[in-house]
Amino acid sequence: MSVYEYVTKGTCSRKITVELDGKTIKKVEFEGGCNGNLKGIAKLVAGLDMDFVISRFAGNTCNNRTTSCPDQLAQALQEAYAAQKEG
Repeated sequence: MSVYEYVTKGTCSRKITVELDGKTIKKVEFEGGCNGNLKGIAKLVAGLDMDFVISRFAGNTCNNRTTSCPDQLAQALQEAYAAQKEG
């Protein structure tokens, strides 16, 4: 298992911590942002394959922004998996 911290860009949340076991998401924690919604997202993705989550969340926007917390989670998952493969 590996834990990865991702500093978000362009969202109300400031940081996402992801715990992976291979490609399975074990745990996600958001710092900042819409607390209730992000806790719900974290519970929904726990136990899922990261590729499935990325396919659903990548490219989602929030209001007039070019990204969103779910999009940032997709980016965090991609970076976390790349770091896991290197390490």
